Amino acid sequence: MSNQPEFSRRIALHRLGREPFTEVLEATPKECAALAKRLLLPAIASLTCRYRLTLGEGETIFAEGWLSAEVTQICVVTDEAFDDVITENFTLRLVPENRFSEERALELDEIDELPYEGHHIDLGEITSEQLALALPAYPRRAGAALEHGVDEVPREEMEAEEAAPRPNPFAALATLAGQKNAKEEE
Repeated sequence: MSNQPEFSRRIALHRLGREPFTEVLEATPKECAALAKRLLLPAIASLTCRYRLTLGEGETIFAEGWLSAEVTQICVVTDEAFDDVITENFTLRLVPENRFSEERALELDEIDELPYEGHHIDLGEITSEQLALALPAYPRRAGAALEHGVDEVPREEMEAEEAAPRPNPFAALATLAGQKNAKEEE
């Protein structure tokens, strides 16, 4: 089994300068098919990502990406294949592997941080990962609904529910404890 990513576009760091560097990636049909297999999708018809890379201090690279993909997914309600368009904008900070901090990468208020090693970054693999993150966990074809399910709580119900005081979940326990104490005293 090969360690080569299904969609790879390596960019040499020496190509980056003071001015933002732009690059547009487009996956070939063969790369789309291989990536669809990896992501467990029936098909990916197209995948394009436009990047703007800015070199920062200490070999840090700020990457802004605009991703667009035409994919075929399986509807969780009907189990039928359907075509969908996925679009995603993202910002990443790429740092040399020896300066990467797992703790900082997990901070919610910070820009997502990814490590790189050597003198290249693989924008194709980054694009593949961003597509995987952008895919819905439970894809649903437009108009597909559960027969006896509730997709959304009507606003009036939700507002009435929020306004009503909620019972104390420990009240029943307190009542039982009181009954137990009363029986012990008898």
